[in-house]
Amino acid sequence: MNATRKILFLDRDGCLIVEPPDEQIDSYEKLDLMPGVIAALQRFVAAGYELVMVTNQDGLGTASFPEEHFRGPQSLLLRILASQGIVFREVLVDASFVHEGKDTRKPGVGMLRHYLADDGWSRADSLVIGDRDTDLQLAANLGVRGLRVGPQGLDWATLAHRVLDAPRIATVSRRTRETRVEVCVDLDRVAEPKVHTGLAFFDHMLEQLGKHGGFALELRCEGDLAVDEHHTVEDSALALGQALRQALGDKRGIGRYGFASESPHASPDADRYTVTLPMDETLASAALDLSGRPYLVFEGSFPRERVGELPTELVPHCFRSLCETLGANLHLSVRGENAHHMVEGCFKAVARALRQAIRREGSELPSTKGAL
Repeated sequence: MNATRKILFLDRDGCLIVEPPDEQIDSYEKLDLMPGVIAALQRFVAAGYELVMVTNQDGLGTASFPEEHFRGPQSLLLRILASQGIVFREVLVDASFVHEGKDTRKPGVGMLRHYLADDGWSRADSLVIGDRDTDLQLAANLGVRGLRVGPQGLDWATLAHRVLDAPRIATVSRRTRETRVEVCVDLDRVAEPKVHTGLAFFDHMLEQLGKHGGFALELRCEGDLAVDEHHTVEDSALALGQALRQALGDKRGIGRYGFASESPHASPDADRYTVTLPMDETLASAALDLSGRPYLVFEGSFPRERVGELPTELVPHCFRSLCETLGANLHLSVRGENAHHMVEGCFKAVARALRQAIRREGSELPSTKGAL
């Protein structure tokens, strides 16, 4: 039998609701939903997940935690969630203390033995979500994936995105004697870029790639700027290209090709494959193929040697380095009078071409070779 049921095993305190300092929600005043939890759980329900609450409530039913103090806030929580279409298949509560060592207490699986004996649900597609190490250990004991939410983990919107949207995410660390670079990309999430290289204008240009490329980008580089800018620019581009290639995976379903131009006037030959954007006197154009074969053709000459702290001679070198690790064929040209506009035009044009090339269009591999 092919198990298709998916189950979300959910912790309560610190996961569904904010955990107070005394770690005991025994009054209505202490009941406070975690930010974004309703919208995220609605997405999981819509995706076909069954919900099971699994919670440790130390000493529930004793004088230190009377059951009637627990019952009211718990009932209100369930009613609030149910009013939003979030209904639990089962609510499992362990009332023991840690020192009792009962296997019903998380991370023990005593309360979940009937799920371990049931082959009708998919271990690969199910997961445990909680805010503590014990929740992650419970996931390991069940043989499912575990994710942490809350101050030490993900926010609910990000967690739902990672699970449900099959995002193309990559994190790359590049270490050399000259630089230390950290890059994170998410090709399926739009977010304000976060870049710091120590070169303010270069930061602004890299931000263009994320902003106009339509993907989330975080990049930080600590380089030997006391020597010069070369290693910082080169290694940042190499690390970014590596992260993009890693996030693209086998490249199935991508557009592969991107064509972009920036000009003061739309081309009369413009079609759906061409993007035109005004940039004062500058014309920058880019054509990109994520072929797996690195190659750069650059045409242009900048009217001054530097823009801010960035030597303009490093602009084509930056894109050559990006192509090297991304495995991209890029034809880039620029003409104009203002060096700032020309450099920015290059980065925006490449970003717009990249936006088209990485866009998901289906599930087919865009190549007759069978590999990219």
